[in-house]
Amino acid sequence: MDFELPAADDPRRAEVRAWLAEHPNPSGRELAEAGLVAPHWPRPWGLDADPIHQLIIDDELSQARVRRPVNPIGIGWAGPTILYAGTEAQKERYLFPLLSGEEFWCQLFSEPGSGSDLANLGTRAVRDGDEFVVNGQKIWTSGAQYARWGILIARTDPDVPKHKGISYFVCPMDAPGIEIRPITEMTGGHTFNEVFFTDVRIPADHLVGELNDGWRLAKVTLGNERVSLSTGGVLWGNGPTALEAIESIREAHPDGVHDPLLRQRIADVFIEHTLLDLIRLRTLTAALKGEQPGPEASIRKILADEHGQHVMSLARDMIGAHGMLTGGDGSEAFVPGTDTKGLGPEKPAGGLAHPGWYDGYMFSQALTIGGGTGDVQRNIVAERVLGLPHDVNVTAGLTWAEAQRAAGRSS
Repeated sequence: MDFELPAADDPRRAEVRAWLAEHPNPSGRELAEAGLVAPHWPRPWGLDADPIHQLIIDDELSQARVRRPVNPIGIGWAGPTILYAGTEAQKERYLFPLLSGEEFWCQLFSEPGSGSDLANLGTRAVRDGDEFVVNGQKIWTSGAQYARWGILIARTDPDVPKHKGISYFVCPMDAPGIEIRPITEMTGGHTFNEVFFTDVRIPADHLVGELNDGWRLAKVTLGNERVSLSTGGVLWGNGPTALEAIESIREAHPDGVHDPLLRQRIADVFIEHTLLDLIRLRTLTAALKGEQPGPEASIRKILADEHGQHVMSLARDMIGAHGMLTGGDGSEAFVPGTDTKGLGPEKPAGGLAHPGWYDGYMFSQALTIGGGTGDVQRNIVAERVLGLPHDVNVTAGLTWAEAQRAAGRSS
């Protein structure tokens, strides 16, 4: 690994600083039109920036305390898919409002009967002239109550193998026939929703890519999702980092932590943080060399999700019973990609006594489920990286050897 951030006199830094001097409090639209929201995207939406240039921009924006617009699903998942397969008209219509945060997006993928097996979805979209008529149900839709648009996959051909008959749409969330029902979490608020479609009409020009090619595009989206969910803070890239938690612990215990088990847990989360940062730098170095990063993204997501739970559990245990008096009241919902009640990126007043830590701990239980469960991610790594056999059903009266032969492998 040979990564080093360029010095302060790098001309790319000077260019960003000059722009910030002219725009000391830039709006989301100004940031988007300058290419600073997603600088790795092609022009005019980005700057065609290489990884080092991206880090320079991130560093300069951070030093200037300028925050990019919050639109995690739009910027992280929908946008790259539209760039990849959308028409020029779709790019012109959706990308700048998406980058600027003017139009918030949600994801309409999971269904009650097709969670990990996403291709088994049952929502139907039937062509009717210049429209598709959609009927079905989606679940675990983060931020649907705020969204202007959703990325929707639906079955458009039920007579072909399940991966072949799926299409990918941009869905207007205010269309007649859409009903959004909140799912209340144990934090008291609600991030997730059920979304019901009853004869919802979507214009045919909202189809992204080719008809029945939606599974391939869904994989593009999910690939970006796994990277997006494993960056930044410990709550899916948001909230605090392990170092911020450790700093709050140090301030609360200026004489040190005397319990050896707690000291070991603090050391463990620091080690996890360091390993995750090294994996990120390894991925960056591979990109700089023009190499494919390999399995680092999937592995990093597995580690990052469990790391988030470890950090939030440590914070809960350090504050002890007092945490029960400073819990959240559920009046504010956490949307992935935003702060959770003031936990990040600014340091919360009150340290670990801030109610956001309580809600962060409660929310962290979802980290190993959302974006692909930890078990599913481990199966992906086992099969695609380590070359181990595919998961088979060995509970249906078959011996392991018989299951292997049924799967087409020798015993």
